[in-house]
Amino acid sequence: MNNPMPAPSLLNVPYHLPAEAIARYQADGFIKLKHVFDPATIAHYQHAIIAKVEEFAHKAQPLVERTTYGKAFLQLENLWRTSAVIEEFTRSRRLARIAAELMASDRVRLYHDQALCKEAGGGMTPWHADQHYWPLATDKTITAWVPLQAVPTDMGPLAFARGSQRILSGRHLPISEESEREIGLTLKDCEIDATAYELGEVSFHAGWTFHRAGANHTDRIRHVMTVIYHDGDAVVAEPKSDFHKNDLANWMPGCVPGGPAASPLNPILWDRSQT
Repeated sequence: MNNPMPAPSLLNVPYHLPAEAIARYQADGFIKLKHVFDPATIAHYQHAIIAKVEEFAHKAQPLVERTTYGKAFLQLENLWRTSAVIEEFTRSRRLARIAAELMASDRVRLYHDQALCKEAGGGMTPWHADQHYWPLATDKTITAWVPLQAVPTDMGPLAFARGSQRILSGRHLPISEESEREIGLTLKDCEIDATAYELGEVSFHAGWTFHRAGANHTDRIRHVMTVIYHDGDAVVAEPKSDFHKNDLANWMPGCVPGGPAASPLNPILWDRSQT
């Protein structure tokens, strides 16, 4: 697949984030921002990301043989370590600055990146909170969810429960049919945003915000790249589960509980003092 020369890239150009957008994120636990990237920038970087996904897809089990989690998406993590082009994307100062401003952080580190690709006919992604998996002693965590194409409602856009970052019930549940059922009941009085994404629109959600995605009812793959950030001064929490132990070993190697969440895999991606 040919990788076209990029138009002037928006990866490192500051995005104007109005104060009301920051206030809305703080209240709702998520925000969707239009025109974060232009079509030329997305087209350039999607080639490298999709190529990596296609390498992995050939090894994946058929959909009918997978668990509920496995049917939800193909998941590839730390792609920035496999490709110089993807590393450019993951290190985007534009994305990192938005993340920092939304969290009110002076600097942010990379937790890890991941591609989340919902195949044609792929199942729903159950209700969950990402931070269930993360051994981080801070609530200042955030995920940028960047579709590599427009995502209409029948393709499975991310859906958020407004204000759910303050709900404690259900945080102990991993992604599963149980989490879909139990968290769904917990959120019965919450307003749900399940709107489509335009090309270039990017959402940001807090680590404890409950979210899900519907099934992909189209004949096309829903390609999404995500970048997860944590506050630059975050500390590692004492692992409370095998998920925590696995994440500590894979995404923060060498870090220890009580120490900084700052391994070589967690570089500073934006620092207010250096702007």
